[in-house]
Amino acid sequence: MKAFGSVCSVALPLLEDRIDTDILYPARFLLLMDRDGLGTYFCHDRRIDADGHPISGNLVDDPRFAGAQVVLAGDDFGCGSSREQAVWALAGYGIRCVIAPSFGEIFAANCLRNGVLTIVLPRHTIDRIAKVSGSIVVDLRHQTITAGIDEVEFSVPSANRMRLLNGWDDIDLILEEEGAHVAAFEQRQQSEQPWLYEDAR
Repeated sequence: MKAFGSVCSVALPLLEDRIDTDILYPARFLLLMDRDGLGTYFCHDRRIDADGHPISGNLVDDPRFAGAQVVLAGDDFGCGSSREQAVWALAGYGIRCVIAPSFGEIFAANCLRNGVLTIVLPRHTIDRIAKVSGSIVVDLRHQTITAGIDEVEFSVPSANRMRLLNGWDDIDLILEEEGAHVAAFEQRQQSEQPWLYEDAR
């Protein structure tokens, strides 16, 4: 998993409340088995009409927000059904951070699992950031957002922060927390039950 230190990017404003996982990744695409390329389907039905033509005026494809790695969102972002593909599509599109007043609980957990930083801020603060033209800087090391001349502090649970800073996935996290115990157990077992390891030599 890619480590998250800081991101400097324009921010994509998806500020309506309750943008759910079906908006982020429509259910009819759930049968797609290859995680690679799912970014194509991020907010698909907001971007492409039923005939396969681009929808003019949609924010996701607005040139002002081209290359955005940060989303500014409304309340309860990522609510709805539990589908990790919504986060895969978000990340596949290039989004590394979402800032919202609140998140769907499972969606936020899936973001953490996939290296996407979620930040909770009051709506009035998000609206203020959205008015800034140009790039903003999200710095996880110092837990600050710089938007124009404004600097906003945020807080992320320390365990989540360390996980994102180091790019640890679930297995990395287990090895970090329990690696010494696992190694000690293997050493003790190999000494006490060497026949279990004979084929590995």
